[in-house]
Amino acid sequence: MDLEAFLRADGADQSTGREDDGPRLATNEPHPDVQSVMRSRERLRPVSLPTMGARGVRLLAKLGLWLQDADPPAVGATTDLTIPGPDGDIGVRRYRPEGPGPYPTVVFYHGGGFVIGNLETHDLLCRHLTVESGCEVVAVDYRLAPEHPFPAAVEDAYAALEWAADNPPVLDSDGGLAVAGDSAGGNLAAVVSLIAAERDGPDLDYQSLIYPAVGSREDHESMREYTGYVLDEDTIRWFDECYYGSPVHRRNPYADPTRACDLSGVPPATIVTAGFDPLRDGGIAYARRLVGDGVSVRFRNYPDMVHGFVGMLSESEDVERAHEAVEAIGEDLREGLDG
Repeated sequence: MDLEAFLRADGADQSTGREDDGPRLATNEPHPDVQSVMRSRERLRPVSLPTMGARGVRLLAKLGLWLQDADPPAVGATTDLTIPGPDGDIGVRRYRPEGPGPYPTVVFYHGGGFVIGNLETHDLLCRHLTVESGCEVVAVDYRLAPEHPFPAAVEDAYAALEWAADNPPVLDSDGGLAVAGDSAGGNLAAVVSLIAAERDGPDLDYQSLIYPAVGSREDHESMREYTGYVLDEDTIRWFDECYYGSPVHRRNPYADPTRACDLSGVPPATIVTAGFDPLRDGGIAYARRLVGDGVSVRFRNYPDMVHGFVGMLSESEDVERAHEAVEAIGEDLREGLDG
């Protein structure tokens, strides 16, 4: 099925990325608001991420949080706790909606190339997602590479999903269960959905994959044309080397679910892509695979956005499209968990 047919298919979102003559995956240039954010970030980053190394990049991320002037939306409550993991405890943060429960549960995995990111870097996004979805969001602080390469993050991600499924009273859950994640976290959300299907694991109702790091190839148009918008070639290669180590692991379906033979057992999905994202075509390829295997998919492309745009929600990086996207993702989760 070609992309235009996919965008016209039932369940596909046709409100973005389309013109009368077919789909428009990218505009002529990124939105001015996003360009302003990218210029501000460049001033804070003196050298490339690979040059800084994992520790340096993590310190830079902390600096960014200190400078952030976010006014986070109110949620009912947040609670930090630890849960059992395959190699020690895993930190998680619960975001409870306002109003009485029970609620559906969304297990969320943060992005950051499997090397950076934590509960704090994605706190604002998780708060917005809680408000827009009406779900309790459980954010997972999985182990990071290069200290803990593949499959450590996958093992932690799946352990957290099993914990959420096994503890509905702790989470005041109504039994509805979904996964979500951005970038590397989108990869983990897709992978745990596949593992659950193959191992007769937790019964998932939905998966929300935000510009997921899946299915990307060097010959993709988005990799050729848009490397350098937020993600450059050296950074992508560095993330891959830190996480996968050997290219042999890249062929493992639990590293890249596009390698799976059969995806028919995974839950319905929302897949969000951005026009100026090198990972865009990988997300589209995964959407096609899911549709080909009979999985219902809602595809949302934002032609004038870049990788990471959904997290641009603070006062200093307030991008309207980010708020629109989180609202749409929340709506999809509500509908998917209600069904």
